[in-house]
Amino acid sequence: MRYIDITKNGGSEVLELKEMSVPSMQKGQILIKVGAAGVNRPDILQRMGLYPPPRGVASYPGLEVAGIIEGIGEGVSGFEEGQEVCALLAGGGYAEYCVVPAQQVLPIPKGLSIIEAASIPETFFTVWSNLFDIGKLKKGERVLIHGGSSGIGTTAIQLSKAFGSEVYVTVGNEEKRDACICLGAREAINYNKEDFYESINIYTNNKGVNLILDMVSGDYVNKNIKLLSEKGRLIFIAFLKGPKAEANFGLVMQKKLLITGSTLRPQSKNFKGKIAQKLYKNVWPLFEEKKIKPIIDSVYSIDKVAEAHDRMESNKHIGKIVLTF
Repeated sequence: MRYIDITKNGGSEVLELKEMSVPSMQKGQILIKVGAAGVNRPDILQRMGLYPPPRGVASYPGLEVAGIIEGIGEGVSGFEEGQEVCALLAGGGYAEYCVVPAQQVLPIPKGLSIIEAASIPETFFTVWSNLFDIGKLKKGERVLIHGGSSGIGTTAIQLSKAFGSEVYVTVGNEEKRDACICLGAREAINYNKEDFYESINIYTNNKGVNLILDMVSGDYVNKNIKLLSEKGRLIFIAFLKGPKAEANFGLVMQKKLLITGSTLRPQSKNFKGKIAQKLYKNVWPLFEEKKIKPIIDSVYSIDKVAEAHDRMESNKHIGKIVLTF
């Protein structure tokens, strides 16, 4: 099979199309013939040598795929060969075949293409886990999503809106602002033109927000703390401005705030399987009823993987970037 190797740590030029044997399927796993694979920020970090895969996971990148079941391992039920599925991986998705624990595999929602389905797992697993399982986001609450036009952002906007929350986002330009408003954000603040703390206070009549999903950190942290209402939740899923920041813990105590965060990749297959079950029950019907949809920025053939990574690093994308075989 063909796959994408990271020949050394560096820029997109270190990605190289190579050939290797199809991976062996183990008990409890499913072998997928990959039609498309999503590109995610952790792939960039792995390429740069900043985010190594967990022990025992394929060394080449790729955290989500969609395709056709080629083989079913011992002990797996509920699937059949030839079935179209999508899956969350801990690595190894940039390849023509991959093996994945059955718990992390889901049927493609009716009406969606393989390309659309490949853009779902990483962001929807992440958003569901953080907004609803950890953050306990409720109907009528106000949520702020930093990076509103990213794959995570466009997913979080749609799910928050679908479950009855009032959504605010930050973006970097007017095109991204318009896209987020179209997806259901009540307001989108262009951080290059206005201060999100001041703007959201105006939009909410100084009530602030109940939950913040932050992938930025840095100087956003204290503004986040000030914006949260009593018993608000601040959830970190990345730190584009670095992992360290000063924080006013006096306000944290005064407001009884919860500050937490999570990473999805190293979690167990059973942990991911529980999220998969919740998505299938609560979110798959929304796809099939066309109440939400995958937002695809661009599609690249596998031999253009360097261009796909360059597109992500440009920060010009709106939604997901997908590779096809």
